[in-house]
Amino acid sequence: MFEKQEQGEIVRRFVESLVVAGSLALALAPARGDNYPSRRITLIAPWPPAGAIDTTCRKFAPGVADLLGQPVVVENRPGAGSTIGTADGAKAAPDGYTLVLAGSGSLAISPTLYKELPYDPRRDFTPIALVVRVPFILVVNPSLPIESVADLISYAKAHPGALTYGSGGAGSPHQLYAEMFKTMTGIEMTHVPYKGSAPALTDVMGGHIALLFADPAPALPQIKAGKVRALGVTSAAPLPAAPDIPPLVQTVPGFDASGWGMVVAPARTPAAIVSKLYDAFRTVESRSEVRERLSFLGLTPQTSPPQETLQSFIDNELVRWGKVVKSAGLAGTE
Repeated sequence: MFEKQEQGEIVRRFVESLVVAGSLALALAPARGDNYPSRRITLIAPWPPAGAIDTTCRKFAPGVADLLGQPVVVENRPGAGSTIGTADGAKAAPDGYTLVLAGSGSLAISPTLYKELPYDPRRDFTPIALVVRVPFILVVNPSLPIESVADLISYAKAHPGALTYGSGGAGSPHQLYAEMFKTMTGIEMTHVPYKGSAPALTDVMGGHIALLFADPAPALPQIKAGKVRALGVTSAAPLPAAPDIPPLVQTVPGFDASGWGMVVAPARTPAAIVSKLYDAFRTVESRSEVRERLSFLGLTPQTSPPQETLQSFIDNELVRWGKVVKSAGLAGTE
């Protein structure tokens, strides 16, 4: 009888070990990414529709969805210079189902601009892929007697502070590029912040403000229609979509600035899921139709560097743009 009891105890322990092993396997499956994704993915665009970040999201989402076999839904969550939508991403569960296409504004500019930021760009995110760079276009209202960057500088010096420039919000790249331009040329202009760059562009067309460092996607159609006049691009090289617009550096030596967009996930997202997402975004970015469409819109598609180097990229950009924010007297003003 004792022997039967011993055999029963052995069987019971064996069954328990199987149950534990099965539970452990289920617990580890998401960490390995084997079952990911099993439902829709939300890609947050922390800017209003029609801007560069929103446009990039909508060009990548369908291809990534096809590769992963689940819908990728773009949600615009603008506000506070893109910090609201970015903070939403930082607070999301680290399971790969909430991503953010974060820009240089939210990850490299806002940490110096804001007294208190609801996220830490180093601690609260896992970088996935750098997908686009965003050179801006300096545009003016066509009724102004300004045909070139040199004309703008001359006009501003003859009318100190009379020119008004718009931006997508205090501390946005639109403002910082204008502040860089002011510093490097010795001119004065008055800042008019908007909730997004699209309404600022509308007011340039309407003559309510004089100029804007504009996102290329919404600006190019208005340039071609003659509703705004393009003076220059912020990148060192011309845009393929508008090769006739000269780089600002030709008139303002040393001026070279572009925004960028990087897909990030909440910190502690499992490495296997990050790797799967990285591969998907890299694959979509490599497609000629996506690159051509982004280039047509004035954006510069990027072949993302290895995922493990992206944090260093963010760290370098934090230092670079932190200096610009401080030089403009904007540190801690928001």
